[in-house]
Amino acid sequence: MKKIRTVLIDDNPHAILGLREDIARWFPDLEIVGEADGVVQGAKVLRKCRPDLLLLDIQMGDGTGFDLLEIVPDLQFQLIFTTAHDEHALRAFRFAAVDYLLKPIDPEELKTAIEKARKNVGAAASHAEQLPVLKEHFAAPEAAGKPKTIALHTAEKIRIARIGEILRMEASGNYTHLFFENGERILLTKTLKEFAQILEPSGFLRVHQSHLVNMDFIKEFVKTDGGYLVMVDGSKVGVSVRKRAAVLERLSGV
Repeated sequence: MKKIRTVLIDDNPHAILGLREDIARWFPDLEIVGEADGVVQGAKVLRKCRPDLLLLDIQMGDGTGFDLLEIVPDLQFQLIFTTAHDEHALRAFRFAAVDYLLKPIDPEELKTAIEKARKNVGAAASHAEQLPVLKEHFAAPEAAGKPKTIALHTAEKIRIARIGEILRMEASGNYTHLFFENGERILLTKTLKEFAQILEPSGFLRVHQSHLVNMDFIKEFVKTDGGYLVMVDGSKVGVSVRKRAAVLERLSGV
């Protein structure tokens, strides 16, 4: 069995101990090759050990996990952030499309995260694209206005897009078609439900089981034929009976 070289970085010794014990109990193919309690020491450990997998705390005594990743941008590894429970933090992780675990770490969630990372070990794993998105969301106050960017996973790459350029999304099984204002269309490897949870606070509305729209790009609501929206690009989006009242309320500004 090929060992997965693993590094743990957290300034809480109890958190390190808990991870070490859980990994020893459930993941015999994970080999802990280094540990660190901060940014400076962590950078040294990462360059020396060059791991396949990194479990990284966000807030540490001498800086953040983001600071550490900026110090070692040339290294590639599977990454799982660990963080204390905070809705603002969770929203940031979702927008940046990175894996995370909440402290205290639930063993089942740890298993799920490591199983996912294990499948991707050896694949390209640069986090350079997602890091600016994550930092933007962490830096912004919780009450700030609409976030500006989001990380989008396709089968081939991670694309950073401006949220204000997204016209609408349409479900396609476990995938989602995304339509930009300029007419471009891409296929994403997440469900529409996941995007609705992320984007509804940013001015998007789930108008149908299969449709999520940017309210800024609605041209009109046609009440005939069951009710449908006409978007600024001319596309027509059906509105379900269950969502009709909510759509009318939002459009009326009530």
